[in-house]
Amino acid sequence: MRILITNDDGINAPGLRVLQTIAADIAGPEGEVWTVAPAFEQSGVGHCISYTHPMMIIQMDDRTFAAEGSPADCVLAGLHDVLKDEKPDLVLSGVNRGNNSAENTLYSGTIGGAMEAALQGIPAIALSQYYGPANVQADNPFEASAVHGADTVRRILRAGPANNSHYHLFYNVNFPPVPAADVKGTLLAPQGLRQGTGFSVEPHMSPSGRRFLWIRGGDQRASTAPGSDARVNLDGYISVTPMRADLTAHDALDAMKDAFD
Repeated sequence: MRILITNDDGINAPGLRVLQTIAADIAGPEGEVWTVAPAFEQSGVGHCISYTHPMMIIQMDDRTFAAEGSPADCVLAGLHDVLKDEKPDLVLSGVNRGNNSAENTLYSGTIGGAMEAALQGIPAIALSQYYGPANVQADNPFEASAVHGADTVRRILRAGPANNSHYHLFYNVNFPPVPAADVKGTLLAPQGLRQGTGFSVEPHMSPSGRRFLWIRGGDQRASTAPGSDARVNLDGYISVTPMRADLTAHDALDAMKDAFD
C-alpha cells in the first residue's frame, strides 16, 4: 500500500512522527509512506488553499517534503506533483496536537487535508489526540493514538462502506485524553456541539500602544450530547465519525419544500 501523510502542526511536529509510524505499520514492509506536510504550523486554517499565490516545496528526506502551504495544499502537492505518476491508496492527516471533535472539526486544518483527499477521490482519515489532565503532562501525550492508531485505521478500512456519492466519505478519528491502557474502546459517533462555549477574541495592547486580538478557543472540557464525539472522548473512548464535504442541510430542503414549489 502507498500512503500519503500530512498534518497541520507542521513538518517537525511530534504527532507527524507518530503518524509516520502508524502509516508504516499499515503500509507494511512492501509499502511506501510519503510525507508532504506544511513547512510551518497551519492550525485552524480549515480547508484553505493557496489560490492566489504559489507555494515553495522542498524535499527534506527520502519520500519527505515540506510545502509552504496549508494541509489541503500539501495534499494537492502530493497527489499532483510528488506522486503524480503513482497515486496513493490512502491519505492520513495528523496526528493533531489536540482534539478535532465537535465544532473544532470546522476549523481544523487536519480535517481540511483529509477532506481535500476525499474530494480528489482518495480514501482519507484524519487523526487527532485529545489533550486533558490525564495525558497533557505525560512523557508521551500521544500514547493513546500511537498504540491504538494502526488498529483503528485498519478497522475503518475494513468496515467503511463503498462510496456511492459524488462527495466521497472521509473519517474523523479522535483519541481520548487518557493513557493508552485506559482507552475503553472505539465508538462510531456523530459530530457534537459544545453548548455555551466557542471561539472568541481577547484584546491585548503591545508595548508600542497598538491593539491586537488573540483568538481564544472554547472550553475543551465541555461535553457534547450523549453518544457524540467529544462526549465519548471524554468518557475514554476513541471516536470515529464518517464525514462528507457536502454542507447541504437536507432536512431543511424537505422542511422548506412547500414554500418554494
